Amino acid sequence: MATQDHYPQLIFAAVKAIDEKNGANKSAISNHIETNSGNLPAAHSTLLSHNLNKMKAAGQLIMVKNNYVKPDDDAPPRRGRGRPPKSKVAISPDTVVVSPAKPRGRPPKVKESPAPTTAEPSVSGRKRGRPPKLGRSVAKAPPAASGERRGRGRPPKVKAPFAAPVGA
Repeated sequence: MATQDHYPQLIFAAVKAIDEKNGANKSAISNHIETNSGNLPAAHSTLLSHNLNKMKAAGQLIMVKNNYVKPDDDAPPRRGRGRPPKSKVAISPDTVVVSPAKPRGRPPKVKESPAPTTAEPSVSGRKRGRPPKLGRSVAKAPPAASGERRGRGRPPKVKAPFAAPVGA
């Protein structure tokens, strides 16, 4: 019975046996494995797809027009997506030094003691900026002429009293 560990060897053997210049497609590889291997697991197609994708990502196979081809020995290895890993510095054949990883995000701001500044008072003698809020009683509006305090929000609409008809 073919196990998952043997699938890469089976795939390489199938691509080599099919031996077409354009390579071998997935169904041809599957048919070759089914005819040459006796017992296959029930999840043969899933295992085949998984291993083909893994081998393609590792650069062991190249996909050209939906066909899998074994790469040339002279061809340079294909680089994966994304940023390449940082290079490692080799001091000796046995020792490899990796630069320490930088922490993520913006570095913390350096807190220095501010130099004492002598702020000159303005001509009017007031401080700069908006004046601070005073206590609640001082900040409120002055009471109305009748001595009654106003509440929050819009005051209610005042209805005029009914007047007597003019001709009565």
